[in-house]
Amino acid sequence: MNSLDFLDLRILDIIDIVLVAILLYYIYNLVKGSAANNIFIGIVIVYLAWKLTQLLKMEMLSSILGQFIGAGMFALIVVFQQEIRKFLLMVGSTNFGNKRNFLRQLKFMRDSENEVLTDISSIIKACESMGKTNTGALIVIRRNTSLDFVKNSGDSMNIELNQPIIESVFYKNSTLHDGAMVIEDNKITATRVILPVSNDRSIPLRFGLRHRAAVGITEKTDALALVVSEESGQTSYIKNGSFEIFDTYDELASKLKKDLE
Repeated sequence: MNSLDFLDLRILDIIDIVLVAILLYYIYNLVKGSAANNIFIGIVIVYLAWKLTQLLKMEMLSSILGQFIGAGMFALIVVFQQEIRKFLLMVGSTNFGNKRNFLRQLKFMRDSENEVLTDISSIIKACESMGKTNTGALIVIRRNTSLDFVKNSGDSMNIELNQPIIESVFYKNSTLHDGAMVIEDNKITATRVILPVSNDRSIPLRFGLRHRAAVGITEKTDALALVVSEESGQTSYIKNGSFEIFDTYDELASKLKKDLE
């Protein structure tokens, strides 16, 4: 029966396994869609193989894989530099001092009475209207990660969100139309914001700096971004550094609502 001792799990062991699974899930989401995705999967496979050789007492192979894992940790810091930076930024910029933001992260503890819902309808209608006139726009919607590090580059605002305000900000002759608009809860909190531009070479060449800036901010934070193209009038929805596909504005509204819940 000694060979089955590893099956004698304690409650803490189960919690440990669940936490590791959650950690791996979030790390995978962090690197999903990037070149680091396959590298991450390869590392997990090598690590599991190492643990299996230890369990089966295959000393020579276990020693080789152990040396590989140990020496490879330094290389991983270089390979996953952008992903590690994004992860630390997300952790470090989360405002746990704000009770409402903290409860938002613990969704099962959300206080619905104090929750201020973003007026998604006004955002969608504004994007649709600006698209008809080929008015370029870049809208960033905050979720959990603080956006103070980019808001400081623009003009601070505190305006109730509505369709006419959004359209007036991005009107071609407006002094505020350059840069991004930041929306937090149901307030426009900043305009003319300068966003970090993504260096991802997989972004199609037909997309300009607005789209690259939208990808950049969603790579570094958990924010959502909407871009109205000045050339085609089409609206793009970017989340986690990737373009989300939708067919109609109603479908876009549903996606936004789901992602903001």
